[in-house]
Amino acid sequence: MLKAVLFDMDGVLFDSMPNHAYAWSHAMTDFGLKMEPEEVYMNEGRTGHGTINILSNRYWGRNATDEEVQKIYDAKSALFNTLPEPQPMPGAMELLNKVRAQGMMRVIVTGSATHALLDRVNAAYPDIFLPELMVTAFDVKHGKPNPEPYLMGLKKANIQADEAIVVENAPLGVQAAHAAGIFTIAVNTGPLKDEVLKEAGADIVLPSMQYLADHWEEIVSIDNVQCIMYN
Repeated sequence: MLKAVLFDMDGVLFDSMPNHAYAWSHAMTDFGLKMEPEEVYMNEGRTGHGTINILSNRYWGRNATDEEVQKIYDAKSALFNTLPEPQPMPGAMELLNKVRAQGMMRVIVTGSATHALLDRVNAAYPDIFLPELMVTAFDVKHGKPNPEPYLMGLKKANIQADEAIVVENAPLGVQAAHAAGIFTIAVNTGPLKDEVLKEAGADIVLPSMQYLADHWEEIVSIDNVQCIMYN
């Protein structure tokens, strides 16, 4: 019996990935680093520290120091904050209301390290999420694609993997959820091909959050989930 749905945030609850792609790709140039927008989507869900070290190793041949990581991440965050406020993803509120009406817990699992995260989520989705059912970069040692964030989500909800469903949009997030043993729905809200999400381990790939909301009852029916899982 399903007891919870675990949601990624950027690209699932908020249409924020275009802003992240712009901020990462433009802020990096000030430090002699280069990151194409598509690479941002491929690395979505990784901690900022991990993302920066991929680039520092590529261009500097070493890990960035803690001071460098903080300086680079601050620059990226400052640029991100100058961009228009990301809007809730179309279909997300409708889906969340259906999940709540079914009595299932709603859990956020994000790689974000923003202290104002709860305020932002509550403003867009009032009375939907509880602070004790949120996993952020502050809660884990290893970010996606390591399964730790989703395993922490299960722990906070006090449930087993077969009692949950994950909604993700990023390859690394899909890998993390799959490695945690959770049935994973990928919504392709970015520029990546469906095959990338399938290869990462998604059980289902759908075109949008609105599609998922429109077909939620059919998709998560017990017979349908079991058929996909065991075939």
